[in-house]
Amino acid sequence: MDKILQSHLRRYPEMQAADLYKLLHQAALGSEHAVRDEQAARDWLEHELAEMGDGPDDLLMDPISPDGQILRVHLRPYLRAGKKPESLLRAFIQTANEWRGSFENLKEYGATARRLAQAGTGSIRDEEIEAFFAKMEEQGFPAVHHSEIYERLYCPAYRVVARQFLEEK
Repeated sequence: MDKILQSHLRRYPEMQAADLYKLLHQAALGSEHAVRDEQAARDWLEHELAEMGDGPDDLLMDPISPDGQILRVHLRPYLRAGKKPESLLRAFIQTANEWRGSFENLKEYGATARRLAQAGTGSIRDEEIEAFFAKMEEQGFPAVHHSEIYERLYCPAYRVVARQFLEEK
């Protein structure tokens, strides 16, 4: 997790505590929060593909869990590679329905982030991470949105999927 966090803090230097938490939440819990029904997931993807515009040169497949099994698949490079959105949608839905993560892993990842912050890695202070995680734990570790600054600067457009469900690896 150290390498993943260092990579994200380097690529997204204006990351806020909410963005860090979101990354770790996705790494620990996958996309289980994101699919209410298949049609809503399809509509959300189609809308995002139509509206996402230009953005940073993200990795196509960005492993976010230490075992490399949970990925952020970035939409812009995914489309540039000629891959089919329907395949990604199926992997996203299957991940949400079948892959189960762990709150214990989320807590462990949060401790790793705090340790890195204490060592001076990144711009998020240890106290911010501790306070944000405590607030989220009180609420049962809900999913959150990216911060406004992260949205504005980095234009995130991705789906969180388990590698095992991708047809095109």
